Amino acid sequence: MPKINIVLSLEKSGSIAVLTVNNPPVNALSAPVREGIQQGLKAAVTDAEIEAIVIACAGRTFIAGADITEFGQPPRGPDLNAVLEDIEASPKPVVAAIHGTALGGGLEVALACHYRVSSEDARVGQPEVNLGIIPGAGGTQRLPRVVGVEKAIEMMTTGLMIPAQEALKYNLIDRIINGDLVKGAVAFAGEVAKHRGHERVRDRDDKIAPFRDKPEFFEAAREKAARAARGAVAPVVAVSAVEAAVNLPFEQGLKRERELVTELINGPQAKAQMYFFFAEREAGKIPGLATNSLVLNLEKAAVIGAGTMGSGITVALVDAGLPVTLIDQDQQYLDRGLANIRKVWERQASRGRLTNEKVEQRMGMVRPTLDFKSVSEADVIIEAVYEQMSVKKKTFAEIDKYAKPGAILGSNTSYLNINEIADSITHPESVIGLHFFSPANVMRLLEVVRGKKTSDTVIASAMALGRRLRKVPVLVRVCHGFVGNRIFGAREQQAVKMLYEGALPQQIDRVLYEFGFPIGTFALMDLTAGIELDWRMREGTGQKEFIIDRLVELGRVGQKAGKGFYRYGEDGRTPIPDSEVHAIIIEGSRQGGYHRREISDEEIRERLLYPMVNEAAKILEEGIVIRPSDIDVVWVTGYGWPAYRGGPTYWADSVGLTSIGDTLKRLQKEHGDFFKPAALLKKLADEGKKFADFKPAS
Repeated sequence: MPKINIVLSLEKSGSIAVLTVNNPPVNALSAPVREGIQQGLKAAVTDAEIEAIVIACAGRTFIAGADITEFGQPPRGPDLNAVLEDIEASPKPVVAAIHGTALGGGLEVALACHYRVSSEDARVGQPEVNLGIIPGAGGTQRLPRVVGVEKAIEMMTTGLMIPAQEALKYNLIDRIINGDLVKGAVAFAGEVAKHRGHERVRDRDDKIAPFRDKPEFFEAAREKAARAARGAVAPVVAVSAVEAAVNLPFEQGLKRERELVTELINGPQAKAQMYFFFAEREAGKIPGLATNSLVLNLEKAAVIGAGTMGSGITVALVDAGLPVTLIDQDQQYLDRGLANIRKVWERQASRGRLTNEKVEQRMGMVRPTLDFKSVSEADVIIEAVYEQMSVKKKTFAEIDKYAKPGAILGSNTSYLNINEIADSITHPESVIGLHFFSPANVMRLLEVVRGKKTSDTVIASAMALGRRLRKVPVLVRVCHGFVGNRIFGAREQQAVKMLYEGALPQQIDRVLYEFGFPIGTFALMDLTAGIELDWRMREGTGQKEFIIDRLVELGRVGQKAGKGFYRYGEDGRTPIPDSEVHAIIIEGSRQGGYHRREISDEEIRERLLYPMVNEAAKILEEGIVIRPSDIDVVWVTGYGWPAYRGGPTYWADSVGLTSIGDTLKRLQKEHGDFFKPAALLKKLADEGKKFADFKPAS
């Protein structure tokens, strides 16, 4: 295959030129790729034998976006806009052949082509809002001309990918190719080459004309985007860019798009989201692992416990191609778990994401059994039983009898000591914590908890398993609550204390919501069985907590019961303040000797957020995580910390550690030693440093 440069080749298939990008792993739009497309296009256009051109990609995906190594670097090579103008101006039709994903700049390349075909499993999207920006190479101008204004706004403000069938419905794809994609694209190119004239996307007007001179539509769209984004500015700006596409000539629209991108990229939110983008990737790098710590080949899995977590973990494993033996000691629980698993896939099928045939295929990969000996076939065994140490140890004693040598033995625990579990069996080096978050098949975070004796091979394999499950695995060490729940516990403690002092759940939750969290502390406890978990951890210790204990007594254990800190209406999801809970809170204040007072939103913010930062400093001091950004990854991916604020440590650096330390000292005087600044926070503040400057002891 003749090379244009190191990442692009050109070959002829009859009268069709095929330009193939080969820039692994994701064919990112690096400077050589941009140069290669430009040069290859010129060669094909000037070749009299060529009638049409196909742009395809080698490997597992079409162009999946910009080259992240170029972020923040001086520009090199041709500007992407110039490359797209050359594609669009080609006198010969250009066809994009999409497989895998066409995202961001990759979709912008496809939109500059005259036609687009794809494989059946391809997905496309404009996820730039996840980086705090909007498409910057004509995406905001071309996309609405193809899919329509409303669909373009939806795609750009959410950043969600859409599958090939949906793209076909909205004319973003001209044809889905079954079988060999490149051969199909070449055949398609041969068909369209016979036509005279090939419409450029920039010249289309029928989808945008109905929205011209309708400022009220775009104002409503901005308001909707603002409500959904809760403080993120990029989705709102995306609507304005689409408005420019509707009301301005194409070239002026491009100019306006570039102005808006420049404003965003220089703003604090884009900086925070760019930071988080790299932090998420950095979390997978584990220094100090032995060089011979091979990643195990995992072919079969077993999950013990068919409850909510076990069912969700099973779905995640099967979705990743791992057959699962699902084990429970009770046939009724096993049947209920299987029914819940089926519901997940049937729901996806009802939305067009799976075929009914694939639902049955996936159900066929789940083998239910009451026989514990079946774990002997598994390469990875994940325990997901009741969150109590005695129950966990009993389960691991059974695992110890039957697991094959070398199998990964994972515990889905939220708080418990992995070392204690590991020390109770004969192969502690095989034990690792795999803390999934509910729903386990949806939530992206996976806390991977290394014990004192966990082998490097098991650590490396568990991290690889997390990535295979499309999770974001973050390696942590053992402590109560690990990273996420330990920090959440500090926040929850103050949230509950302020109930006694005068606040109500809805006020505290509102303050967090306005900060950017998708859900407040008490609504989250209702959603995740946090009420029961809090009560269960104190069970048998003699520790009392009047409000939560009273809720449990009354059966108010959260959404699943229809009531917790809130009551829930017909939809079962919308929290409604409840006078019964208010009465419990007031009685708790009376019994505790509190004089209720008005608590300001500012005090709530300080008493909830600053202890989180303080706890993060303690976690770093103790070496629970490798780096400060790992804490941010845990909280953004697992607990809803707004990505446009970067995470607890990034946000603290932006506020200033000196300011946070001074506020904690004041709160310590007013409310006690709970607020005493951590030694590391004090040290960094005294030295004028940030969390970003922290380097763990070697």
